[in-house]
Amino acid sequence: MEIYEKINYLIEEKKMTKKEFVDKVIELEPRLKNSGESPSIQTIYRYLNGSRELKVEILPYFAEVLGVKEQEFFEFDIEFTSENNIKQSKEFREILNLLPYLPTKALKELKNRLQEYKKLYEKGFL
Repeated sequence: MEIYEKINYLIEEKKMTKKEFVDKVIELEPRLKNSGESPSIQTIYRYLNGSRELKVEILPYFAEVLGVKEQEFFEFDIEFTSENNIKQSKEFREILNLLPYLPTKALKELKNRLQEYKKLYEKGFL
């Protein structure tokens, strides 16, 4: 999934319209390093629809508006893009972000439990 697609997905997940997102980005008064100017509203819309290549220096502003870390645009691979799965996908990401704090023993227990659920699912019980 392309970065602009992830951004659009996160906009939808936050229950924002593209207009609200663009307005919030403009309020932050982003400046591009090459020109020192703010991107226009039209340019931001072009970033969002993938018709213009995203500038790296705009990503911190996008991340701030969306309440995510910039790295999420590169690391998080969105697999659950249907409208029914948006909430579930958000929960998956929240769980993934919390896993580093789980003690090793609890992580092993969680892994075993998930494997049990997988077996039940494959047998048609879930």
